[in-house]
Amino acid sequence: MSAFAEDNSPEFAELAKQKIAEFNALHWDAGKRQALGLKQVNAAGELVAALAGRTFGNWFYLESFWLAEAERGKGTGSAMLGQAEAIAKARGCRYVVLDTLDFQARPFYQRHGYQVEWIQQDYPFAGGNKYFMTKSL
Repeated sequence: MSAFAEDNSPEFAELAKQKIAEFNALHWDAGKRQALGLKQVNAAGELVAALAGRTFGNWFYLESFWLAEAERGKGTGSAMLGQAEAIAKARGCRYVVLDTLDFQARPFYQRHGYQVEWIQQDYPFAGGNKYFMTKSL
């Protein structure tokens, strides 16, 4: 058996994603996948809130959601999440899926109606957990 060449470059990672996308295109129209991104900047032009994901078919995949410490507890996160869910619903999505770690935002998502579907234990380290959560829109 041949040795495999190691390639940890971002370009190779993108190429691997592209190859999967090409295969998937044989089975569904991935062109209907749409990015969904929201941001808020302060008066100085600094990013203070960011939400990014994508919609496809029945699902909104919430990939990244971040708030600056100064924005937490002010309702910014709840408002941004609500707006993203509304956009996803208007695009025909019926569900949201996301993942979050122990030290991130599981209680926040639970307050907004998300349910833990599965826990990946000992992630990213022993004693840690990654929670996969969903919500019906």
